[in-house]
This record gives sequence, C-alpha cells and structure tokens, in this order.
Amino acid sequence: MKPLKERLKRPDVIIADGAMGTMLFQRGLKPGECPERMNLEHPEVLEEIARLYFEAGAEIIQTNTFGGSPLKLAMYSLENNTEEINARAVQAVRKVVGDKAYVSASCGPTGKLLEPFGDTKPDQIFESFQRQLKVVIGEGVDLICVETMTDLNEAMLAVKAARSISTSVPICATMTFDSTPRGFYTIMGVTIEQTIKGLTEAGADIIGSNCGNGMENMIKIAREFNKHSTLPIIIQSNAGLPVMKDEVLTYPETPDFMANKSKELVEAGVKIIGGCCGTTPEHIAAIKNINTSSPRRRGLG
Repeated sequence: MKPLKERLKRPDVIIADGAMGTMLFQRGLKPGECPERMNLEHPEVLEEIARLYFEAGAEIIQTNTFGGSPLKLAMYSLENNTEEINARAVQAVRKVVGDKAYVSASCGPTGKLLEPFGDTKPDQIFESFQRQLKVVIGEGVDLICVETMTDLNEAMLAVKAARSISTSVPICATMTFDSTPRGFYTIMGVTIEQTIKGLTEAGADIIGSNCGNGMENMIKIAREFNKHSTLPIIIQSNAGLPVMKDEVLTYPETPDFMANKSKELVEAGVKIIGGCCGTTPEHIAAIKNINTSSPRRRGLG
C-alpha cells in the first residue's frame, strides 16, 4: 500500500469499514460493558472483525479504541490499562491486514464536558488524548480517526494531541450533526462551517461526518463540506436511524440502498466512504462493489 496521503491523490474513492459496536454485540458484548475490555480478553474477536471487513473490500480498517482514552476508560476502572488496551487493538488489526490495508486508530470523546459546561479542564482532555494516541502512533497506525465528536473544542484538542506526537501521521476528524430547520448542528450547537474552520486550523488532513444520520442526510452534509472546504471528505453513515422491531434495535437501510446512495456521496465530492452504527461487512461489500464496477475505476489499480 502506498502511504495514505499518496493514495488520497488518486481520483477513485477509498472504502473504509463499518460499525464496530454492532459486530461486538453480536459476539458477546453486553450493554453497559466496556467495548475496549475485549482487547484484553478476546483479541481474536478483533481479528475476526478486521478480517470480515478486509474481505469485504475495505481499505481502511479501524481499531477498537473508540473509548481508549484514559478519561473514558476510567469510567470502567480501566485507566491503568490504557497502554495495553490501545496497543493490543492495533496489533490485532495489523496481524490480519499486514500492509494490505490502512490501520486507522479510532479516537472518540472522553465522555467529559469541558469547562464552563462541565468540570474538566482543556489540559486534562489534551493529556488524556495524548496518552492514548502516543500508544497507537507508536504501534505504527496509518491514520488517526477522531470521530463522533459534538464539541468542536474537544475534537480540536484530540487533533492537536495527535499532531503533538507526530507531524506526519494523517489525521481524520469527523463530527456528528443533527438536522434542524436552520440547518445541521451538533448537539453542542456547532455548524459545519465552524467545524471546517476549527478542524482545519487544528491540523486535520481529512474532515467530515459520521454517525447520527442515514444516507439521505449524509449526502446533504457532504455537499456542505464540499462547498466550504478543499480537504478530502470522509462520510461514515449509519444504516439509517434505529427502530425497535420485535424488541430488537434494528437499522433499516439495506446494503443495496446504502450502496446506491453512495454514488451520490461520490458526486458530492466525498473521498472516503465507510459505515457507522448498524452497518456490516455486507454493507461495505455492496458499497465497494458499486464504486469499483466501472471500467474507468477498475483501471486505477
């Protein structure tokens, strides 16, 4: 594989993987349990999930480190295991994909609110992210993915923490938006234009949105990003909004539906397409198939 920054210069779309949580719940994770505990107790599960997404055609495979910051792990009394949890997650994915796919270190919110809305200081947030990201960068990840952020200040702290450790590692940063009559905002009131400005200034190489929306809204969000930014755009949509069916939480958007809609994401200027909640290897395989089926795209190597 070429370095990701070189790969981004090619005209074809890059396919990322789908949901982690969906797969973990199917493999024994209980509601309320710490997903990252799996890294210590069942690394073979991480390897299986990575293999399924890799075989589905994903070029970017995430690590099970979304809640791997010590501040987040402290909610489960696992903060002392920060280094081992993050290292094992990277090792599990790398064991499966080798150098045939990009390993992306997932970095989600700390679960703390920054002052003045909460009681956590910016330095505490920064140092928490720095401790986590030092491990995954040291393990040789190809990409840092700061994701599912709603507070722009927290997202910027995560990006800056990554950049303080490495000036070369590609950094992706995505935020989660809600549709309102006045446009798209995060629950903290951040607009897409504010997101673009903040994340760009913080040092992100790739920006976009994940979670919180199905494909229809994500296409609208992608167009807004493309209108106001020249950075590569990533979109990782939910498989629709969850509904209860026979007392089971289900996501209604099928692999074929998401794959067909992904063509509109490409037309909107999206460079990396993956999936979030409810998506599976089947969704990723369908998206991969529909975006690599034309002779023009097949010839790009």
